[in-house]
Amino acid sequence: MDKLSEIMAAKRREIEPRIRPVRDSELSNLGERLKGTVSFLEALSNPDELSVIAEIKRKSPSAGDIAPAASAVEQAREYVNAQADALSILTDEPYFGGSLEDLWNVNDFLCVHNRSTPTLRKDFMVHPIQVLEALEAGARAILLIVRALNDEELKVLRNAADLAGLTCLYEIHEEAELEKVLPHQPLLLGVNNRDLKKFKTDLAVTEQLFPQIPEGIIKVSESGILEPEDAWRAREAGADAVLCGEALMRAEDVEDFIAEMKDCN
Repeated sequence: MDKLSEIMAAKRREIEPRIRPVRDSELSNLGERLKGTVSFLEALSNPDELSVIAEIKRKSPSAGDIAPAASAVEQAREYVNAQADALSILTDEPYFGGSLEDLWNVNDFLCVHNRSTPTLRKDFMVHPIQVLEALEAGARAILLIVRALNDEELKVLRNAADLAGLTCLYEIHEEAELEKVLPHQPLLLGVNNRDLKKFKTDLAVTEQLFPQIPEGIIKVSESGILEPEDAWRAREAGADAVLCGEALMRAEDVEDFIAEMKDCN
């Protein structure tokens, strides 16, 4: 079993006790509170500047421990002060050291300090109950890994997200996944430069796939952004945004790192 299959199987077991029917009205009624706030999609829609999604990630299967003792709120504070356009909060605990509590705490911090930076619940989504949890915790977007979901699951999760007013960040790694996702009419599409089966990372994946993505879809390059120059390379390939976690978690000066990534126009 490859690593992604292992993680997805573990996730399905993990959420099984929480699964229940999620009513459309639950999602739509709770989503009403998001009206008037900045959506995840809007935050990445500046055509004149590369947008940065700054990720809170304590560990990963590929990198091991990154910053295991990091406070999600303090990391979010650094990112927001450094003008990150959006935040990605990993909520998977076994493999990435995150929690749903991190998402709640970060969004509470943003609310208290009147900051409009939207957040992504980055997890292995398989059921609408996770969409409801993301909405309750204040997220404005969810991640959908195209390789890990069948068409019906993608449809169900997208419908739940639409009812909730959340953006779907669809994630692909190869051409077959691009063909699979396009019928779902994605507005936001991430190309993961890391192969989740082999955990090999190559920015050339962005360069190969971005030219095949239709106009009008916001494009995000994910993984492998280890230096500002990597962000510049992604921008040259057509990226509207980059998602950066490990390098920012390790950075001595987060503000300088984000400013340098943005300085590529």
